[in-house]
Amino acid sequence: MDKILELDSIDKYNKLYGLDTLHPLVTVANLNEATRSVNTIRLHYGLYAIFLKLEKSCDIRYGRRPYDFQEGTIVCFAPGQSAETVNTVGRTQTNAYGILFHPDLIRGTQLGRNINHYTFFSYEINEALHVSEDERRTILDCLSIISRELQHAVDKHSRSLIVTYIELVLGYCMRFYERQFATRSHECSDVLARFEKMLDDYFANGLAESIGLPTVRYFADKLCLSPNYFGDLFKKETGKTAQESIQDKIIDVAKERILGTTDTVSTIAYSLGFQYPQHLCRLFKRRVGCTPNEFRQQEKLDT
Repeated sequence: MDKILELDSIDKYNKLYGLDTLHPLVTVANLNEATRSVNTIRLHYGLYAIFLKLEKSCDIRYGRRPYDFQEGTIVCFAPGQSAETVNTVGRTQTNAYGILFHPDLIRGTQLGRNINHYTFFSYEINEALHVSEDERRTILDCLSIISRELQHAVDKHSRSLIVTYIELVLGYCMRFYERQFATRSHECSDVLARFEKMLDDYFANGLAESIGLPTVRYFADKLCLSPNYFGDLFKKETGKTAQESIQDKIIDVAKERILGTTDTVSTIAYSLGFQYPQHLCRLFKRRVGCTPNEFRQQEKLDT
């Protein structure tokens, strides 16, 4: 299927699977109750979506890569993302649940202002959330409460209660992802070691001068991770951001070249990937407390 469906309304999603629409901006989808099946479909999301699969019933490709989407996993999508889903069980109903909500539902709310803090919406490959039996029950309990609220007559409390429970679901997902990082400490350590090696090679092999300053996205792509997943993993393991680590390396290499060569600050800046020397000077001043030239002069005086 080459055509991409613009999934920009709750009703459009429910019609795909033959489900009822109880609210125009949010739905709790129980795919055990689906009356229509979709074999292969490519979706471009205009909604936020969180899916809990209790069986391996489909394959998902995000971009050109397969999702790590096995039994007992949660995956999340945000507006602007696209994914292809292939039904692998050959039947209409599957043991899966989801909550989908339109951005308008949370517009003007605290969740709307903080939605970008839930970085797992941009996780891509091999990054699905694997949940325990207790964690599954927790998510299902929250979805059940939202589902009951959707069947309740709409009143002045409806929207705030629904948004509160969506925020609770997202909070639990953040907690469960932190647990997953902790239980995968060996894999995380391997990722960090590979990152450090690639960062060293980036400057040693002259890549900074040829393609510019190193970025978190560059290394995440080389590690086959999404930038957000890599950044969250790095922060969990080290206590600082990947960008801070890259800047630490830039400063270390700059110091070596300032003291170990007679190159001008401009030459050093270009060799590190800066487009303008003043950008290196500004970063150096902020991180070291003096300019590159002042640093060079101080070292001369000390020796």
